[in-house]
Amino acid sequence: MAKEMSFKLTYATMFNPPEELHTRFSEAMAETKANLGQEYPMFINGEERYVDEKYKEYSPINTEMHLATFQKGSTKDAEDAIAAARQAFPNWSRMNWDERIYLLRKAAEIMDERLFEISAVVTLEVGKNRMEALGDVAETAELIRYACSQMEANQGYRVKMGKDPLPGYDATNYSVLKPYGVWVVISPFNFPAALTGGPSGAALAAGNTLVIKPASDTTWTTALLVDCMRQAGLPDGVVNFVSGPGSTVGNALVESNEVDGLTFTGSFDVGMGIYRTFAEGDYVRPTILELGGKNPAIVSKHADIEDAAVGIVRSAFGLQGQKCSACSRVYAESEVYDQLVDRVVELTEKLEIGDPAERETYMGPVVTKSAYREFQEFCSELKEAGKILTGGEVITEGDFAKGYFCQPTVVVDVPLDHRLWKHEMFLPITMIQPVKDLDEAMELANSGKYGLTAGFYGSEEEVGWFFDNIEAGVVYANRPQGATTGAWPGFQPFGGWKGSGASGKNAGGPYYLPLYLHEQSQTQIRRA
Repeated sequence: MAKEMSFKLTYATMFNPPEELHTRFSEAMAETKANLGQEYPMFINGEERYVDEKYKEYSPINTEMHLATFQKGSTKDAEDAIAAARQAFPNWSRMNWDERIYLLRKAAEIMDERLFEISAVVTLEVGKNRMEALGDVAETAELIRYACSQMEANQGYRVKMGKDPLPGYDATNYSVLKPYGVWVVISPFNFPAALTGGPSGAALAAGNTLVIKPASDTTWTTALLVDCMRQAGLPDGVVNFVSGPGSTVGNALVESNEVDGLTFTGSFDVGMGIYRTFAEGDYVRPTILELGGKNPAIVSKHADIEDAAVGIVRSAFGLQGQKCSACSRVYAESEVYDQLVDRVVELTEKLEIGDPAERETYMGPVVTKSAYREFQEFCSELKEAGKILTGGEVITEGDFAKGYFCQPTVVVDVPLDHRLWKHEMFLPITMIQPVKDLDEAMELANSGKYGLTAGFYGSEEEVGWFFDNIEAGVVYANRPQGATTGAWPGFQPFGGWKGSGASGKNAGGPYYLPLYLHEQSQTQIRRA
């Protein structure tokens, strides 16, 4: 983003951007669409790699729109990437930490300079509206900068400890955090920039070398981020990028004993499979997992209903509900239930659905054909179990027929023992339930295996009760900008409890970077 702009783009400020953002995004989109269909290589040991087998990426906006062609990597490509990272590790890890963060800050600056170009790609391959796409890319640079600032604030994590009380000797003790070695980042389709660049930046700032494997549906964004790192001058082998199926390339990375640590963001089932497979190595290795959520909002009878309704709709239907932080269930005290439901439905029906490249669009398509099919299956199930007040259908007329467009859907009267109260649908569907009091709401909110995000609307006195009792890693109170979504590096560290996260530390927060480091206690004894 242009440095002269005083506006700071975050997920909280994105609803009222300056005109310049729209102008520059539109220009970048026109240029990107004029150059579709290019082929992109993998990047291993500082060299571009092309292979015989390819795969093409098409847009969920229009499945006839060929976006780009990528290399269908193999097990051998994954092994070569790991070997390159291993070879580069000694020099990168022993480089002064301030030299590393200089290069990473340079990469973040290049991402800023290419913000509109990369954001246009995110819109085309993910279906994000322009502000969500801009936010994804801007967040990526901020996550990298935050990792650098934490390394700087902690002066490379070298801490002098106490002296042993040894007569006749002088003892010097240090606690030093050191990188593990080769780190793998496997990123998801919904935030292909931030959830690739964020963990990658942390791993690199810590001194690890890297192999990145993106989701096959959204490879293009990651290829551009890697190019930014390449532009910044990171040494050969420090960052390696492989593309291809999870069943071959992904499995080769997870099953390799030459990998020292791994970060995965994605579904609970896939993440748990990776966790178990990675645990079968020769010894325990760090595994950072972010595995989704079933995120509740609780609405008190003392709530500002307008703030609650706006926040719920923004969190339920932003990015078509395909956020691990999406608000997919709401528990409202019975005194305000009808009023809240009426307003949520009213706001939902005003959402503009269409081509996410267009300025007025709020909701684009879901990302994948399987999600499109699951939306129809879930809605059919919910029609039988409860009542759909608005939405519930795919949109197939005109140009919509060429993409994966689904209506934002509000559901009520679903029995509390129905499986979809606890199953992560990852789609533009939210369910609303009346409760007799806040204690019942909290019991329901904390039920289930997930604990990623949660929201609350109520009085000042009730907010403290909510924070004390909710079981989730990212919690918001009285936030119209988003009931359960909108975390930003340095503002709201993002990570989950229970089945939503493995580390207990949140990205973009003060305790995340040390996850990519292990401690060495260093003692030297000299005769006095």
